[in-house]
Amino acid sequence: MKSLKLGKSDLNVPAIAVGCMRMNSLDLNQANVFINEALEIGANFFDHADIYGGGECEEIFSKAIDMDQGKREKMILQSKCGIRPGIAFDFSKEHIINSVDGILKRLQTDYLDILLLHRPDALVEPEEVAETFDLLQSQGKVRHFGVSNQNPMQIMLLQKYVKQPIIANQLQLSITNTNMITQGMHVNMLDDAAVNRDGSILDFCRLNDITIQPWSPFQFGFFEGVFLGNEDFPVLNKKIREIALKYGVSNTTIVIAWILRHPAKMQPVTGTMKTSRLKDCVKGCDVSLTREEWYEIYLSAGNILP
Repeated sequence: MKSLKLGKSDLNVPAIAVGCMRMNSLDLNQANVFINEALEIGANFFDHADIYGGGECEEIFSKAIDMDQGKREKMILQSKCGIRPGIAFDFSKEHIINSVDGILKRLQTDYLDILLLHRPDALVEPEEVAETFDLLQSQGKVRHFGVSNQNPMQIMLLQKYVKQPIIANQLQLSITNTNMITQGMHVNMLDDAAVNRDGSILDFCRLNDITIQPWSPFQFGFFEGVFLGNEDFPVLNKKIREIALKYGVSNTTIVIAWILRHPAKMQPVTGTMKTSRLKDCVKGCDVSLTREEWYEIYLSAGNILP
């Protein structure tokens, strides 16, 4: 497994993160097998969130492997907080601290390697977040911090007060959800693709050494389904199959290779709970698409060049 430096931190992490949102679809034995097989192939970066399964995903994760210090040291654990489903986004000191304590209890660990603020809170008070981060870090509960789905100005506002560097930003990106890439190629144009919906977050993160962690790399729309094998994307699937055959790999591998080909050095977050598919994702690290192949896949998804 190839590795990358996560933001401005001292963490060297696998190029592929194992997303645990569907961990509660497995029983304890199945989860044990999946986690240990992931570790065997070098996929030791596990991404959680307190809302995944209402906390059940974190509990299953730790119970499945009988978490102890020896096992904990083999892993890099990241979790997210700030979403109160159907109620509010909440970056208050009380909520973040309570959330972290709950996460640590469910994961049976004393610390998180990374905590991300999960989506922006309209009522965020950055001074309060800064105080909270300082407390969590001084207590040894969280070592590094990041965000999810935030634009440049939101990150800059936080960073004005927060002394710890924001090292990661989780953003939706797939071959069919390319807004952060597309708008950069349609500058000064009048078409819909030129609309800058995220404040040039891709360039901002590259300029500020913030690692982008693409989520839902196989999804189209907002959790509307996967595009691989989907009859609504015949041209895209044909092109992916063509290039997969050329490299002797699976279609899944090509999808991840397409994201990794971008020079921003992103860390895709997978969502599969099948070891075979996770292995195909990891193989994406070993495929270096040509510039022409990258653009062929991009265009086959219906994207256009100005």
